[in-house]
Amino acid sequence: MMDARPGPAAPPAPEPASAPEPSPGGTGAPREVVGLSREALAAALAALGLPRFRARQLWHWVYCRGATDFAAMTTFAKELRPLLARNLKVGRPGLAREQVSADGTRKWLLRLADGNLIETVFIPEEERGTLCISSQVGCTLTCRFCFTGTQRLVRNLGPAEIVGQVMLARDRLSDWPSNAPGRAITNVVLMGMGEPLFNYDNVAAAIRILLDGEGLGLSRRRITLSTSGVVPMIERAGAELGVNLAISLHAATDELRSRLMPINKKYPLAELIGACRRYPGASNARRITFEYVMLKGVNDSPADAKRLVRLIAGIPAKVNLIPFNPWPGAPFECAEAETIAGFADIVAAAGYTSPVRTPRGRDIMAACGQLRSDSIRPRKRAHHGEGEVERAAAAETAAAG
Repeated sequence: MMDARPGPAAPPAPEPASAPEPSPGGTGAPREVVGLSREALAAALAALGLPRFRARQLWHWVYCRGATDFAAMTTFAKELRPLLARNLKVGRPGLAREQVSADGTRKWLLRLADGNLIETVFIPEEERGTLCISSQVGCTLTCRFCFTGTQRLVRNLGPAEIVGQVMLARDRLSDWPSNAPGRAITNVVLMGMGEPLFNYDNVAAAIRILLDGEGLGLSRRRITLSTSGVVPMIERAGAELGVNLAISLHAATDELRSRLMPINKKYPLAELIGACRRYPGASNARRITFEYVMLKGVNDSPADAKRLVRLIAGIPAKVNLIPFNPWPGAPFECAEAETIAGFADIVAAAGYTSPVRTPRGRDIMAACGQLRSDSIRPRKRAHHGEGEVERAAAAETAAAG
């Protein structure tokens, strides 16, 4: 960790981060191993009277080999395995539905222990495989071009639920052990459901597990954290985690961005771009990605492109141009291909790489901005009338930005 000084706290989520985990030791329900830090895992085993080196062995089996059955963990003595099985468990999110696109993209609808649902997407490409994971059930933001934003925030995901998405994907893709050459999953992006920086502590704990060289073994340059612009947390994330940063930008003026993304009212462009300029480690070798969805007649003009390059001038960056992916009731259309190409040319002429993202998984609603589950906030509905539910949700959105 480069700098562990506490930074500004993220706005609180309206629900607990996750269900409480059972306490370690020989009583009560087995404790979930996935999501525990190395120190917490060692403490759980110490409570069972086991020495510290056993934690390293278990870590290897869980995160490198993908084992879920203690009976298969042959570096533990046979008489020790039942003790582990009685007190610990190695779980996964439940698989509610799997869909495979015509282009090979896979989308998994995952059921969590409390019945809530999230979506995870795997995008295979010729030279890499990218797994898009979620950080929240629903989202507190209401970005107008994003289907997830039409679903109110239910709760944050815990570290086990975030890491568990990667592990289930490896199960489904037969991608174990994690240190084998030719892995299917080479990159992980936190671009699924939710705003990662509104769930920073759990996201950070999960990322540290993903980075561990004796486990899942992803490098910092293979993990990308995407944010809508939670300015107080950006520098902290860079200092503590050092992963790639992607900014969901989508407009180059405050007036337009505030219409598209209400969070801009709380953290306007000057503050957001300032945080990007200060992002630790940003360089030409490690550029910040600015994501820009192309909306017909809204943000796709040559003037918009010129404003964009002026806005990010001097930042080591690339600009991902994302053709808008439609969803039921969407208020926008995708910009024309010729318009997108012209926009890309202007950005490229200013010295910025400006790839146009090829839409993937549209036929199964797995493309960027199309993820959404059916989870709702039951406690709100139990205590409020329908109109009050809507007012409470609107208040949360205003508090977030």
